[in-house]
Amino acid sequence: MYGAFLKKGLGAQKARVASLGILLLGGALLQLGSPLVLRKYIDAAKLGGALDVLVWAALLFLALTAVRQIGQVAGTYLSEQVGWTATNRLRTELFLHALRLDLGWHKEKTAGEMMERVDGDVTAMANFFSRFVLKVAANVLLLLGMVAVLFTVDLRVGAAFLLFVCGALWLLNRIREIAVPHWVAARKVNAEFYGFLGERLAGLEEIKANGAGAYVMKRFFERMSVLLGKERTAYVRGRALWPATVGLFALGYVMVFALGSWLYEGGRITLGTFYLLFAYVELLRGPLDQITEEMQDFQKAAASVKRVGELMAVESRERDEGELTLPKGQLGVAFEAVEFGYGSEAVLQGVSFAVQPGRTLGVLGRTGSGKTTLTRLLLRLYEPNAGAVKVGGVDVRAVPLQELRGKIGMVTQDVRLFRGTVRDNVTLFDPEVPVEQIVDVLEELGLGAWLRSLPQGLDTLLEGSGGLSAGEAQLLSFARVFLRDPALVILDEASSRLDPATERLIEQAVRKLLAGRTAIVIAHRLSTVRMVDDVLVIEDGRVAEFGEREVLSHTEGSRLWHLEHAGMEEVLG
Repeated sequence: MYGAFLKKGLGAQKARVASLGILLLGGALLQLGSPLVLRKYIDAAKLGGALDVLVWAALLFLALTAVRQIGQVAGTYLSEQVGWTATNRLRTELFLHALRLDLGWHKEKTAGEMMERVDGDVTAMANFFSRFVLKVAANVLLLLGMVAVLFTVDLRVGAAFLLFVCGALWLLNRIREIAVPHWVAARKVNAEFYGFLGERLAGLEEIKANGAGAYVMKRFFERMSVLLGKERTAYVRGRALWPATVGLFALGYVMVFALGSWLYEGGRITLGTFYLLFAYVELLRGPLDQITEEMQDFQKAAASVKRVGELMAVESRERDEGELTLPKGQLGVAFEAVEFGYGSEAVLQGVSFAVQPGRTLGVLGRTGSGKTTLTRLLLRLYEPNAGAVKVGGVDVRAVPLQELRGKIGMVTQDVRLFRGTVRDNVTLFDPEVPVEQIVDVLEELGLGAWLRSLPQGLDTLLEGSGGLSAGEAQLLSFARVFLRDPALVILDEASSRLDPATERLIEQAVRKLLAGRTAIVIAHRLSTVRMVDDVLVIEDGRVAEFGEREVLSHTEGSRLWHLEHAGMEEVLG
């Protein structure tokens, strides 16, 4: 899994990675060389060497140190660039993968949890991409280089250092394995906490209105307590690396002092070489400290790698394997013995009806009867358990998703406005739509005066609702559909009441939207029902009534007849 992520993140940055590798390798060689120069200096000074030799040795040491510092600065800059480029690429891929997952899967996740997955987990992997592999590799090379140099000094010194280094790396790796499961658990609880936070913030108005603040805060502290416990456990397990490192270096200094003293007293090594042994033990602290630090970060990254890998492994139940294209022009719609349910809950049972091309169908039914589910099946946000949904005579499962959704425009009750300009919100961030076309559509829908009142016109930034009324927001969503000019329109009429002037604008917009197109309207008002050609009444997931509106309206005893004669402006659900 780690190799796959590295290849994915670093594969497109081969030149940068190679440059970073050269910088780190060069830094390791310079670290090895500086103590060797000082050994030469000490031995020459002890033997009364020429002054120019001592001066050149000192200058060489200073030059190596300066070059190493410059290399470290360049390496840090390059590693951060590599890491964040790889991280952003992975974040984009993960976000795109999440968007392609079926709606049923998304319904099981909270917005906060998904934010933590896509952003939090990927951010925790930044160090894994930028430094971990290359730094660990460079430090391992440095350790091996020190061992190799010490083998040339004395075989026993080299062997002792090799055993010490191998033992240290084995111990650090064992401690890392102990901590990783706890970081996985901590990341999971962290994602759940963000999910809780996102839900409560989204429902803040209802929480305040119903006096539920105390309960929410109680749940907040409970979740914070769980998160604290998990992160503290993971942190304590991870920090076990620090006392292990301290103990290792104490053992290393004892080993060098004992072995170096014995060899120096026996005349087998010079004073400069004795210094070299101590210098390499001290130098050993740097690589081991860095490897320890990288291992601590890797514990967190490993948990995130696992969670990101699990998300990437999720397969959408929404198969996009169709190859057929929809016919041009107006499209008919047909449901043939469709069965569907959310989990074990049956929602639609044997639903069959057909809408001829160019006609408008009004769908009526109480809340929970299955009206919205019909539109979700049309867009293939869900798949029917049995039966078939056809558009233009073609089973929607046989049509590529992009082709299908490109021919269908939908206006929902809950209009989503994004942080962006008016143009971005109307075109859904499509820069190819001409400005003149956008202005014409807004004028046609009665939003011309509103547009002219904005300080920067189409370039005015909208924040949240953007100061728009519910009616204006609904008209903006109509504009989105007009610009796409789809063959089939789905309108889930807003159930909220609007002021009379806005109501008239909405009614006019609906008429224009439905003209010359096949349409399905989930109606909440009789005034809207009077615009449709056919009526479908859904009760408990079954077709209770279906037929031409004019016929049903004049058929005494029909459900539509009862609604109209009851004088109810607000119809079912």
